[in-house]
Parts: sequence; structure tokens; C-alpha cells
Amino acid sequence: MMGSMSHVITLHGLPASNRYCHRFSHLNPRFMTMAVPTRVATVFPKVKSQSSNSNSTAEIDFSDPDWKTKFKNDFEDRFRLPHVTDIFPDAASMPSTFCPNLRTPRTNDFPGNYPLDEDWHGYINDNDRVLLKTIHYSSPTSAGAECIDPGCNWVEQWVHRAGPRGKIYFKPEEVKAAIVTCGGLCPGLNDVIRQIVITLEIYGVTKIVGIPYGYRGFSDQELTELPLSRRVVQNIHLSGGSLLGVSRGGPGVSEIVDSLEERGITMLFVLGGNGTHAGANAIHNECRKRRLKVSIIGVPKTIDNDILLMDKTFGFDTAVEEAQRAINSAYIEAHSAYHGIGIVKLMGRDSGFIAMHASLASGQIDICLIPEVPFNLHGPRGVLSYLKYLIETKGSAVVCVAEGAGQNLLQKTNATDASGNTLFRDIGVYIQQETKKHFKEIGVHADVKYIDPTYMIRACRANASDGIFCTVLAQNAVHGAFAGYSGITVGACNTHYAYFPIPEVIAHPKLVDSNSRMWHRCLTSTGQPDFI
Repeated sequence: MMGSMSHVITLHGLPASNRYCHRFSHLNPRFMTMAVPTRVATVFPKVKSQSSNSNSTAEIDFSDPDWKTKFKNDFEDRFRLPHVTDIFPDAASMPSTFCPNLRTPRTNDFPGNYPLDEDWHGYINDNDRVLLKTIHYSSPTSAGAECIDPGCNWVEQWVHRAGPRGKIYFKPEEVKAAIVTCGGLCPGLNDVIRQIVITLEIYGVTKIVGIPYGYRGFSDQELTELPLSRRVVQNIHLSGGSLLGVSRGGPGVSEIVDSLEERGITMLFVLGGNGTHAGANAIHNECRKRRLKVSIIGVPKTIDNDILLMDKTFGFDTAVEEAQRAINSAYIEAHSAYHGIGIVKLMGRDSGFIAMHASLASGQIDICLIPEVPFNLHGPRGVLSYLKYLIETKGSAVVCVAEGAGQNLLQKTNATDASGNTLFRDIGVYIQQETKKHFKEIGVHADVKYIDPTYMIRACRANASDGIFCTVLAQNAVHGAFAGYSGITVGACNTHYAYFPIPEVIAHPKLVDSNSRMWHRCLTSTGQPDFI
């Protein structure tokens, strides 16, 4: 039974009981953890199956001498990329029309193809792999240790390398490609749209459209698809936002696939976060169920950098860079005032990566608060007590807090947005109010300033680093579609680009590991104590 897209794609993250089990990293979404004291590492004795094929919990029997082989086989099965030949075994491949060495336009002499350059070696072999983990932890007590067994044995895990293949499974002249951007704004959306269009045209695709305002554009009769070409997208990367617009929620999966059939769309590129990718995977499964030769490719778009298994997501670098402006303003305000306190709230619903990296980059933060690390505001070891200490010793203080931090301190709300995400109360405003109240009660003057740059950061243009990143992600998304894959997403893994089956990256948000070296570096930079 198909519900609305907002119900289908909603991810509620980890159960409340597990949400703060952040003391150690997850090797992959299947690993289960137990609550342990701060900074005590652990191992992962169970593997929880969250693939599309199984919902059972499988125990790893470490006494079995073949457990490594069985683990590897299970891993390879889960990370196998869905392909058009799964549904159409007789689907014919053809020589790729992609060859950057040649810019010769298609002619009648080469129907559906560019002339081939036999000496060009720019293609990726289907058997090329990227190593998922590169550190061999010798002990489960090592900082950030990710162990499968109590002995921290090394088990190689490989994911599929992204890039153009020598054989393709779609004829460019028969392709109608569509692009849709969902969720909220994020720096780099226009960069990705632009490069998808440009790469599609290099393959020889002439029918490219944009679906307006997210998944809503598939059902709203007032919204018409936007024809795209290099001429249309040439300069869109020079500004922020999305040429296609964004929205949350949308129609049911069945209705979206009906629309794909009616429009004759054979490739759909979906730009969005966890919820959007869950929707893309549902669309992919429905297309397979109907035996439609349609490729559904995701491009992870989450400014929070909270997609599993990936180095980072586009827009994150820009967000950290732009956050420096707000932090610097808060520092100047605090430093210039008598007993000044600056509070900056940054994005990060479940994951505190922006707050952590922005604090590290600025060097001006005294207290960094993130969702993964619980804290007390009041009490002798609370944030307010430490602020008093900072005022007495330094004369000023700057606090950086992620939007999802400290939600346990606030009155809960049952309200949700169109994607089904719980609407958080404003932790920044709460800390501002409690700080003013506390210092008034103890009779100490405090000049508190609060800055929330959220929408300024979301709407800005991508910086150079993200611009390059978006370009490469977009190119690889198109390469993946023409290679015949579907139900996959593309991302950076250990500085290389790889394809991932969508279910493996959307099990829950990627979290900051409070036992990781990066969080330890942040604590060293701020000098803050534990607030528990």
C-alpha cells in the first residue's frame, strides 16, 4: 500500500535509546552498540541486516574459522550495485559515446555514437574497487576504533569505483533525463544541475528536463517541467539556491512512477539527503517491480554532512567557511563588550559536523555543543558555570551550538515538517535566555549576543572546493546511469569516488564520534571540559 511520499521517505534516525550511543564509530549501519562510559571504546559483536533483502539480525560467530570469509561475502552481497541486467538479462550494451578526447559532433555516419578513440584509456573497469576503511586499528581502545571483533582483526571492505565505463546500456538519442532537487537549499545545487546537463550532452542526450520544486513537481499540474540545455545552465553556478526550486514531501511513490512513465523519463537524477534518497530508493524499487528500464541515481545533498560511509557531502565546506563570518562577528561583539558572551547557532539536526569543524577553523570558540554529546546547562559542571569561569578569567566567551544539540533540555514538540522530521525548538534562543537569567540571578553583568546565520549559509554560492566536488559528483552520477546502474548514489570515499547502494547509506545519519580524533582536536582547541 503506497502512502504519500512524505511518509515513504521519512527517516526518524536512531531510536531514542541509541541516539547518544556515540562513543565510538560505526563500521557500517549494521553494527549495533551499547551505551558505555565516555571515551571507552567498544567492539561490535553483532551485525544487523538492514539491506533491502533482509530485516533479520545476524550474529557473527567469531569462533567460526571462516567468519572473515562469510563477513566479506555478506558485505559484497550488500554492496552489489543494482543493474539494468537484473531485470533485463538480455539488455544489450554498446560502446560508450563518452570520450573527452573527441569533440566531433554526431553525424549520420555515426548514428548514436561518436567515433571511437581506441587509444583512449579513460574508462573504469567494472571490477575496480575503492577501499572503504584505511586504518588498521590494533586495539578497540584506540581513538576512533572501528572493530568488527574483539581482536580488532583487519577485514578488507571494497566499494565500487565511480566513473565512465567503456560499455553503456542506454542509447543517448532515446534517453530523456530529468533532474529533481528536494529538501532544503544547500550551496552547490546549481553546480550539480549544471554539470549533469553538460555531461549528458557530451554523451549525446538532447532531451533533458528539470522537475520543479522537488517531488511535488511530479504531481502538481501547475508545475511544468523545465527544458534544460547547456545554454540554460551555463551560468547558474554563479549564484546560490536551485534553478529548479526545492520543497519537502510530495506525492506517493506510485504516482511519481506513473509520472515517469507518462513523461517518458528513462534517467532520474535525485539531489537530496537521507529522506530524499529513501524516496529515490522506493522509486527505484517500484520501477523494477513494473519492469521499467529507468535509472534512478542519487547525489547526496546534505549540508550537515550526515551521510554514512562518505568523506563529506557537497555544501559542507562552504557551510563551514561561511560559518566563520558569524563566529567572527560573535567574537568581536563579545570581545568588545564588558563581560561579553557571543552565541552562534549553526545547522546540524542529528550531526554536529558543521559546529565541530567551524569551531576548529575559527579558533575563536570556547564552547562547542553538538547533538552527539549530551551536556548540562545548569549545575556546578554545567555550561553556565563554565561561562562564569570564562568571564572571570578571560572577560568574554563565545559559544557555538548545533541546532540539534540539547533538545532534551527543551519541551518536546510533536510537530513535524513536510518530510516528517520533528521540528526542533530553538536551542540557541534557549541558551541565550538561560544565560541572561543565570547571570542576573548571580548578580554578574553579562552582555549576551545571539547570531543565527542558518538561512544566509544555506543560500550562498558554493566555494571553490565545493564547486569542484559538485562537478565531479555530477559527472559520476551520469556515468553511473549510462553504465546501467540504478538505486545507487555517488560519493567520495577515502578521497576517491565510489558508487553505493542507497540502502547502505540511509540506515541512519552519520554521527560525530565523541571518541574520534577530530572531536578530541576540537576539545583541545576550545579547552572546554565535559558538561556532565
